[in-house]
Amino acid sequence: MLDPGMNNEIRYRGRIISVEDIEFIRRLISDNPQLSRRRLSVRLCEAWNWVQPNGALRDMVCRGMMLQRHRSGLIRLPEPRQSPTNPLVRPRRPQPMPACDPDRIEGNLSQLGELEFRQVRPTPQDGLFGSLIQSHHYLGYTQPVGEHLKFIIYARGVPVACMAWSSAPRHLGPRDRFIRWSGQQRRDNIAGIAYNTRFLILPWVKVPNLASHLLSRMAKILSEQWEKLYNHPIQLLETFIDPTRFRGTCHRAANWIYLGLTTGRGKNDHTYKPNRSLKQLWVYPLGKDFRNHLIRGDE
Repeated sequence: MLDPGMNNEIRYRGRIISVEDIEFIRRLISDNPQLSRRRLSVRLCEAWNWVQPNGALRDMVCRGMMLQRHRSGLIRLPEPRQSPTNPLVRPRRPQPMPACDPDRIEGNLSQLGELEFRQVRPTPQDGLFGSLIQSHHYLGYTQPVGEHLKFIIYARGVPVACMAWSSAPRHLGPRDRFIRWSGQQRRDNIAGIAYNTRFLILPWVKVPNLASHLLSRMAKILSEQWEKLYNHPIQLLETFIDPTRFRGTCHRAANWIYLGLTTGRGKNDHTYKPNRSLKQLWVYPLGKDFRNHLIRGDE
């Protein structure tokens, strides 16, 4: 509980919530009894100018913050007016992929022909992306949250690979030490990192060196594509590799940098004990001055 007589603060998703902020939320709720929880979060975002880099309100994040404060007893939200299914609790499975039996694509890179990188979010091909990942990736499909892009790579008019990128995990010791930023610098500039959540070469494709080639090509276009949708560039790419399944060969060939193993704890862990398998952490800087941008920001 916040004590107005003390310098109590709560941090939520990079924002400091002060005693005065809690009082402001209480007044907002009491002055607008007709508003739903969703409309209250929108009104609060507008009052605080709490927006994403592309200018969109961070109302879903705000709603989570208000619900957390409600559950802790600091504020009292109105009763929910509807109970929609939470897609993060009950994620919808992608639609089954239409019957697809393309000819095998074999040979070397030069024989593959021109590659087309299609950013499919948000387009009708978003569903095809989810179906391909669900059908052929060992982790299946999970709907990304926050900032994210999805690519289907085509050759000869046929999908040959899929890649998904999303907002980076907030805390990664090897990465944070590699950048050499402080906690505040990380909170201020973590949007400059993109995390490769899925990378799939489709099973009908047998082309040596294709994976490393795609990683190199993606490094040249991702920041521009990200800025088109989110109005800020990317400075660093990162991914996890399960060493029980893969050796990181394609990442090494594409000049990615191995930083070490994760701690084996999830992002919401409070026990400080490993609860999942260790993963290798690999990164790829998108410019010589990436560290300065991630430490100082892009002002």
